[in-house]
Amino acid sequence: MRRNGLSRRQVLQGGGIAVAGAGGLTLAGLAGYAWPHDKAAAASLPAAPATPDDARGVLHFVTSPDLTPAALTIAHHERAGGSGTSPEYFILAPAGYPRTGPGVPGLMIMDRGGGIVWYSPNTGFPARAGQGRTDLKVQSYRGQPVLTWWEGQVIKGYGEGKAVIADTSYRTIATIEAGSGLRVDLHEFVISPQDTALITAYRPRTTDLSAIGGPATGVALSGVVQEIDIATGKVLFEWDSLDHIPVTDTYAPFAGGTKAAPFDYLHINSIAIAPDGDLLVSGRDTSAIYKVSRPGGKVAWQLGGKQSSFRMGPGATFWFQHHITPLDASTVSIFDDGGAPPQKESQSRAILLDLDTSAMTATLRQSYTHPAGLAAANQGSMQVLADGRVLVGWGNLPYFSEFAADGTLLLDGQFPVGDQSYRAFTADWAGHPADRPAVAARVNPAGGSVVYASWNGATEVDTWTVLAGTTAGALAKAGSQRRAGFETAITVNTKGPYFAVTAGDASGRVLAQSATVRLEK
Repeated sequence: MRRNGLSRRQVLQGGGIAVAGAGGLTLAGLAGYAWPHDKAAAASLPAAPATPDDARGVLHFVTSPDLTPAALTIAHHERAGGSGTSPEYFILAPAGYPRTGPGVPGLMIMDRGGGIVWYSPNTGFPARAGQGRTDLKVQSYRGQPVLTWWEGQVIKGYGEGKAVIADTSYRTIATIEAGSGLRVDLHEFVISPQDTALITAYRPRTTDLSAIGGPATGVALSGVVQEIDIATGKVLFEWDSLDHIPVTDTYAPFAGGTKAAPFDYLHINSIAIAPDGDLLVSGRDTSAIYKVSRPGGKVAWQLGGKQSSFRMGPGATFWFQHHITPLDASTVSIFDDGGAPPQKESQSRAILLDLDTSAMTATLRQSYTHPAGLAAANQGSMQVLADGRVLVGWGNLPYFSEFAADGTLLLDGQFPVGDQSYRAFTADWAGHPADRPAVAARVNPAGGSVVYASWNGATEVDTWTVLAGTTAGALAKAGSQRRAGFETAITVNTKGPYFAVTAGDASGRVLAQSATVRLEK
């Protein structure tokens, strides 16, 4: 694997990130975000901070001028109490709908030293029109690690699109479409141990809304879960919330209720597989988690909400939550947004709940809150690592944070104003791009040349070696340098004028060679 050890200067210049000082996280964007973006709130936000590369917060690379990601900031706080360097990478999808932040949104893998490892811009997805990609994560398919994400159209808080699976070379190997005339929603795509896809979808249905102030023949959005055979596209299981959960369970203020504007009473936003094979389904607007039996679809129990099967202990009640994950048969993790609208809590939390399904009690084991009092209006994620550390994505606020098991804040990541990442994950990943390394050569005013090298998505590059020659067909070694971020600048004492680079791993093995380029003045 590639070794770390970048200097702060290398991180700033080549890693594609800025490192915050002792002051830590800059509280930009706390006036509020929304999905879709709240333009009135955006007008009150401070300007995006300057970065080492571009005053607008945009990164540029000599070797890849088509890549212009927004610069992110990492602030390290405590090193004690469980901070580590594993998993190696942060898995993010910086974006905003409609787009207001700097740079081009896209999918991103960053290392813990602060450098961009892989960046795939959302070219062809006009974010201002509400199109894009989100929910990037590492999963397993057919026994191999893969990257997955959702892409499509964002429509008033949910999505209509498809799910995508890519291999370690970043090539798409499968796409998943919903069945029954539906489109895959942006909120969840889980690959099961049986290599099936669990996806969320939204379905308008005619129903009686009179009990909540709507028409007797109104239209509500039902939350749908489908399990789909990835190889064939066949729908193996379908669950529709309106068959099990009444609209009167909602906490959302009534609006719409027509064919043109269906009332989103549940807002399904998460699916997880319980240890016994049943599903845990999150309904944001009912502030409840449902254990859905398979194959019948019966709701075995409800956690939270107006008809909770559990007695909620002190601090265990959550509101407008996201990202339910079972840690074992009796413990779950949840991102508790806390409201908006209506506001139920002063700040958001990542929580661990112990569930006693005999006594039917829910007990708060641990709560993780940010000292800045971050309060997300929507979105968010919580990931518990093997050593007890917790990674929290703060939803529509432009931050992600890592905590020790005891709640000590270890790290803060910050997106520019106008950006957010629906979820934030950390994972190990070995990327082997199908394309060749990129290279560019420029005249060095001090003599010789400066050669720039990058390889978007490669995780095993340790050293760059420069090859140079007077003809394109006769290149010899002219120098080498350890990788120093996404793009490495290497000074050599020759004017070529022909140059190429080879990427080597930590053992000295050559991984690939770039094309040959001519020196540019």
